[in-house]
Amino acid sequence: MKVNMHSISAIYKFEMARTWRTLMQSVASPVISTSLYFVVFGSAIGSRMVEIDGVSYGAFIIPGLIMLSLMTQSISNASFGIYMPTFSGTIYEVLSAPVSYVEIVIGYVGAAATKSTILGVLILLTARLFVDYDVQHPFLMIGFLLLTAVTFSLFGFIIGVWADTFEKLQIIPLMIITPLTFLGGSFYSIDMLPPVWQTVTLFNPVVYLISGFRYSFFGVADVHIGISLGMTLLFLTLCMGLVWWIFRTGYRLKS
Repeated sequence: MKVNMHSISAIYKFEMARTWRTLMQSVASPVISTSLYFVVFGSAIGSRMVEIDGVSYGAFIIPGLIMLSLMTQSISNASFGIYMPTFSGTIYEVLSAPVSYVEIVIGYVGAAATKSTILGVLILLTARLFVDYDVQHPFLMIGFLLLTAVTFSLFGFIIGVWADTFEKLQIIPLMIITPLTFLGGSFYSIDMLPPVWQTVTLFNPVVYLISGFRYSFFGVADVHIGISLGMTLLFLTLCMGLVWWIFRTGYRLKS
């Protein structure tokens, strides 16, 4: 089947244009918020902390903080992007146009993933102002960055279709994703926990994302890199399956 690149480009450019109109909210605010973490935990507290797995504490928290912003912003961008057309009713114009479901998803999810990836790179560059770090596996780091951005943008797309109020758009990022990230080894290694809590922590899916991303920086991880990559791909597959089901059944799109 021939792909309509004009439709993908139109949706993608429209979503990206919204970012440039709200730079303070979309880019500046997350970067400033994350910078405060670096100031408090990286510089102030980190200077009094011992190294973790041979990595200074200030550098150790960089992958976790980037993942926190990457996941929350991916969800926020994608969910708001699809929620507004559904809320205003303009989604019916998109559904009635000669545009396939795949092209719709690529346009919305591609724009959301691009925004969050740009934000992740900006935070990575900003971290250099506060702590020194090296990236041992740059291609693996880029791969995890893109894979996480696409996966959670798909997840955000699902949330945007499911939500019927603005409050619901914030429930999962604030009440689920952020706590799981803080409890997923962003500020510590799970090896520092008692054995029972180490086992419990392994049921947190965010652990595998942060662990794999940290491995790309320092070559150390709480979970084997292969398992981290496999869990990320599994979550991506589940999100793709849910998106397919949404368009297959027309869930909350045709009602």
